[in-house]
This record gives sequence, structure tokens and C-alpha cells, in this order.
Amino acid sequence: MATDNFNKSRILGQGGQGTIYKGMLNDGRIIAVKRSKIIDESQLEQFINEIMILSQINHRNILGLLGCCLETEVPLLVYEFISNGTLFQLIHDQNNEFPFSWHMRLQIASEAAGALAYLHSSSSMPIYHRDIKSTNILIDEKYRAKVSDFGTSRSISIEQTHLTTHVKGTFGYFDPEYFQSGRFTEKSDVYSFGVVLVELLTGKKPVSWTTLEEEKSLVARFILSLEEESHLYDILDDRVRKEGEKERIIAVANLAKRCLNLNGKKRPTMKEVTFELEYIRMSSLPINSQQYILNEDEYGIVERMRPLDSATTSISIASNLSYRKSYSSSSNVQP
Repeated sequence: MATDNFNKSRILGQGGQGTIYKGMLNDGRIIAVKRSKIIDESQLEQFINEIMILSQINHRNILGLLGCCLETEVPLLVYEFISNGTLFQLIHDQNNEFPFSWHMRLQIASEAAGALAYLHSSSSMPIYHRDIKSTNILIDEKYRAKVSDFGTSRSISIEQTHLTTHVKGTFGYFDPEYFQSGRFTEKSDVYSFGVVLVELLTGKKPVSWTTLEEEKSLVARFILSLEEESHLYDILDDRVRKEGEKERIIAVANLAKRCLNLNGKKRPTMKEVTFELEYIRMSSLPINSQQYILNEDEYGIVERMRPLDSATTSISIASNLSYRKSYSSSSNVQP
């Protein structure tokens, strides 16, 4: 396994748990190797936890673990190599000239949602990811989504409805309800995914440290923009505004709003999110390229597509006072 002795030129990325290097196996396969930092016991537990989680699951939109080594001075995890970086880079890299189209955004959103729906309801035991964000959604050579980074994920028994833990996650993405209560549920992943949907719609980062105090939170700005349709269009990414069909943009915006409900019980499940995104995506494709059946093995759903009814896509205006209060009070939290 060649990483040139973990040469710095091979570094693909760095995170809290360690550094990821590009490598090659003897058979010529390109791989990604996560090398842990000189670690304490808790970090070793996260590495072992990631191995346990990934050994339970097999899904085309979840990063595949090829192997591991826990007997070296620092642990190593070996993954399939994903060539096109992260969704965060695809959305936010100003030097990226790739035409990140509206249809591609819908496809990536649908694939990532399907992976989460699988984790929550179709894997051998329900799994909460606990750190969904655009940097943890990788993009392969065919621009398909791969959900990654399971170091803080947890599998639970079917009877469990939540985890009570120390709050972990990424500022701008984590669920306010979880932040206040310490109780993580599957709907906490739904909230984080809702933030990713807003990123895809707007092209903006979840938190801006250069804007006015009341504009730091993208979620707060997005929710308030839904008060009027024209305000929503002001906040959209240019490519979404130019390429997207009005009814489908509004449908995705309404879905994101439901994912971001401050009351977790009122958020959709990831299964429902997956179906709605696939329904919107297929409705926006030419009729001869539509695939009418969703895969029951992956999502636990079988539904037949129908043309999207524009009457169902109008923005529902509700009081946003709770959002104003919640996000103005949390905007001073430091990452």
C-alpha cells in the first residue's frame, strides 16, 4: 500500500480525527487512507466505532470501507477513493468552473437523502449519522453522492427513539432541539440535511462571519425569505434561479423548511424526504428519461411517479417569530 510514507504531497484532507492520504494498492487500485493523529482513548474509540458502523452497511451512496489496521502506532482506515472532493467544495469553491447544474443538485440531494433513509430504516440496526454536512458528502467521478465520516455515528436498538449524549456536531448544521436537550433523534439528522438542502439552493455557507449579526445564520435568512416568493428568489444561487423550474424550486424550498422545523416531531422522516426529492427530480426530467420506480431495497418505498402538481408547491407562510428568536439568540455561539 503506497502513500509514499505518508508524504505531504499525498494529503487529500485533514479533520478532527486525522489526515487522509491518497494511496495505491498492489493491484493498482487507488485508495484513500485515513491516518489517525497520535490519539487518546476517546479518539481510538471513534476509529473503532467507524469500523463497526461501516461493517454493518452496504449502500452505493455511502463511502465504502475496504480495510483497517489497528496494530500500527496509529490506526489506519482504508476507503475507496473518491475523486471529485466534497459537496462543500462543489458548492462554495469560487475557482471551480464546473457547471453545477440544478438537475445535478437535485440528484446529489436525492442520493444523499437515500443514504440517510437507508441508515435510519433499512440497515440491520438503525444508525444515526450525527454529523451530516456538505463536507461529509463526497462526490465521485460520475458526480454521485457518497455519505462519509461515521466517527461519531451510533447504531441503536429498534426500540430506542433517541440518544442522550454530549452535544457533538458542526456549528451551523446541528439541530437546535438537540443543542438544548442533549437528546439526538433521527430527526436531528433530518435537520442537518435540511441545512444542506438550503446550501444547494442558495450557494451560501451555513454561517457567515462577515455579515451583520442578524444575517450570520443561513437558516434564519432562508426561513425569513419564505415570507414572500420574491425574497426567496433574492437568496437563490444564480444557477438555480436561471435553470430551475419555479414549481420545483419552491417544492424543494418547502421541503427544506419542513426539515428545519424547530419541533423535531414535525419534521419529515428521511424516507419521506427521499421520496419527495426523487418525485421532484423525476418530474423535472424529460418524460423519456424518467425512471418511474424507486428502489424498495434501498429506501423501503415503492411509489409511481406522477407529474408534479404546481398547486402543491406554493409557499406556506407561517409565523417565523420562533425562528427569529431561536437564531438570533444562538448566533453568538462560537464554532
